[in-house]
Amino acid sequence: MKYRQLGRSGLRVSVLTMGALTFGGRGVFAPVGSTGLAEASRQVDRALDAGVNLIDTADAYSGGASEEIVGQALKGRWDRMLIATKARMPTGAGPNDAGLSRYHLIDACEQSLRRLGTDHIDLYQMHVWDGVTPVEETLSALDDLRQAGKIRYAGCSNYSSWHLMKALGTSDRLGLTRFVSQQIHYSLQSREAEYELVPAAIDQGVGVLVWSPLAGGLLSGKYRRAAPSPTGTRRFAGWDEPPIRDEGALYDIVDVLDRISRQRGATPAQVALAWLLTRPAVTSLVIGARTDDQLAENLAAADLDLTMDECALLGEVSTPPLLYPYWHQAKLAGDRLSPADESLLHPYLRRS
Repeated sequence: MKYRQLGRSGLRVSVLTMGALTFGGRGVFAPVGSTGLAEASRQVDRALDAGVNLIDTADAYSGGASEEIVGQALKGRWDRMLIATKARMPTGAGPNDAGLSRYHLIDACEQSLRRLGTDHIDLYQMHVWDGVTPVEETLSALDDLRQAGKIRYAGCSNYSSWHLMKALGTSDRLGLTRFVSQQIHYSLQSREAEYELVPAAIDQGVGVLVWSPLAGGLLSGKYRRAAPSPTGTRRFAGWDEPPIRDEGALYDIVDVLDRISRQRGATPAQVALAWLLTRPAVTSLVIGARTDDQLAENLAAADLDLTMDECALLGEVSTPPLLYPYWHQAKLAGDRLSPADESLLHPYLRRS
């Protein structure tokens, strides 16, 4: 297993993170998976044996059941695994039972600690932006939680780039706890993060954790052109994240994954994950699994090193179009680009 620094922090995390979205299987999360304690414990054992040192959950997953299962599966061995969880989603029916207010954030943290059965959270992530609560209030509450020893690092998830920059600028201006990471959706099928979120991470020294790196299983090799969703998959069960914007383009990517995986004696899923690990700013991929076999397959991606030609093939078949002002910058600003700029524009410069 390889390890990378989480942003500018001193924390080193494995390039693969164990995702606990499938733990519990309650409510709206039932289509994703229904992993119980016994199977979750086996998966945690396998991940630990492979060198994984970070597990990711959220208070919203299965109404808190995911956190409870994580806590029980890790009981007595917290020293071997870092815990990341999230807050922001509703935890009750009251008017203050959601969002990133000081009231809800501190209460949500206490509830997560109780469910996890631990005295601290290693990485506490803001699950989604809250446009009503002043960012100063959220960051001040996080600062208090950190000083109280209840969280060690803070991160965000599903923020836009201006949300991220507003939070980082406020932290720097007021001397408050700064986000060390952002957890974002990013895959060969969905590369929108490359427009601004990845460049912002490079420029600001923010680590990138990737959720759904296989695009909800679309890049796993199970889905084929003009074929119905396979039974037993989350798509078949009605889970619609991420959206499919262009089905033809998706299966063009799958075709290239198939070709490379056959040549390398790997699986399409392993190739898709290995490609993401070559991308700028990416720290770790959050891999979930409905079964032990899926987890074993995904863990093996950490040892697959793609060639430059293979990465180029995958990049070309999945490259998104340049939006404004980026196509304009590719034409006129190519002589003065920062590493953050080049993370997006470099492949386009020769075409402009």
